Amino acid sequence: MVGPTKIARGAGTGASVPVEQCQVCGSEKLDYVLSLGYMPPVNQMVPIGAVPRQQPWFPTDLLHCRQCDLVQLGLAVDPVIIFPPEYPYTSGTTKLLRDNFADLQRESWELMGLTAKDFVVDIGSNDGTLISNFQKAGNRILGIEPTDVGDIANSRGIPTIKRYFGKAAAQEVVASHGKAKVITAANCFAHIEDVHAIVEGILEMLDEDGAFISESHYLIPLLDTLQYDTVYHEHLRYYSLHSLKYLLEMHGLEVFHARPIPSHGGSIRVYAARKGKRPVQDSVKKMLDAEPTGEAMAKRLVKFKHDVLLTKLRLLSMLRDLKEQNARIVGISAPSRASTLFNYVGLDDGIIDYVCEIKGSLKIGKCMPGTSIPVVDEERLFADQPEAAVIFSWHIADELAPKLRAKGYKGKLITPLPEPRYL
Repeated sequence: MVGPTKIARGAGTGASVPVEQCQVCGSEKLDYVLSLGYMPPVNQMVPIGAVPRQQPWFPTDLLHCRQCDLVQLGLAVDPVIIFPPEYPYTSGTTKLLRDNFADLQRESWELMGLTAKDFVVDIGSNDGTLISNFQKAGNRILGIEPTDVGDIANSRGIPTIKRYFGKAAAQEVVASHGKAKVITAANCFAHIEDVHAIVEGILEMLDEDGAFISESHYLIPLLDTLQYDTVYHEHLRYYSLHSLKYLLEMHGLEVFHARPIPSHGGSIRVYAARKGKRPVQDSVKKMLDAEPTGEAMAKRLVKFKHDVLLTKLRLLSMLRDLKEQNARIVGISAPSRASTLFNYVGLDDGIIDYVCEIKGSLKIGKCMPGTSIPVVDEERLFADQPEAAVIFSWHIADELAPKLRAKGYKGKLITPLPEPRYL
């Protein structure tokens, strides 16, 4: 393994381990950025009406490595806690993600000259939404997903093995299916603890002229739009292209194309291949040149800390004004990121009556993490007509607001970030 860190330990120990070295380069010179306090695991949701019980809470601190510019969480929590078997997230419920994954398939086919004979593997494949696009194009496919959501994919005819990814899993895939021309990892490459072991597993599975395509939250729009709500224990690393390039080059991989994408409020899609195997596109230099690094990044992070505090206080002020008018306030959508916002801002059932999710969501019938606020079918919103509703999937508020109006909601709509405001 290249660049070992001190957070490595086996899954299932129930332990949380402080990050004492940079997860990418191994440097011990990590600067403190900010703390959002103690947070519950965002995917452990108790049923409505359950007897209150003790739940784990973990510190949520951000650190910055000046050597490779990686921004990272200061604590690694056991993945069995973070990704329980009953993991409630399904990527197929979000239209923006469905469209994004269809675009990834089209773009990769064109950029790499893929054909139907090529084998494609998706790491952290969830319900199979991403890799189903390659299946429709005729590719042989395989998903790798450790949670019970993988059962949904298998029931839909999307071949998925249920296990955590690592070198052993990669060797089993190669033995059974051969090498992969494309390996994708969307919204999970920043989540898995021992990232160097993950890259080694990817190399084990990757065809000689194949490509690894990752999609992750992108640090730059996270800072620009104050997305502190994306900081939670599932997300161990917050990549800039500089830090991601640094990581991949440690393993002989070269970034040959990169571009920003709109998913999750601002993400980055990165193509990497073995060095010299693919021509490097102009897009790589363009993104690198636009990113702050070193001292400029450090100063940008200081401003981020200040602005996060202000936006918290402004949201509380807006909600206080509504409560002084005896307004009923509810939430729209319960993404994982909402858990951070609820617990950092201090939203409880005295402020938010309930949170609405679309029919079929696995979160309906449970409570928001760390609170007793129930998650209910969104039909209740139209029947109750509360005076105000906060859109916690604020990054897709422009998509959600017209739909809510068309379905008959008449109250005030609020977006909490990047600046609390009425829509």
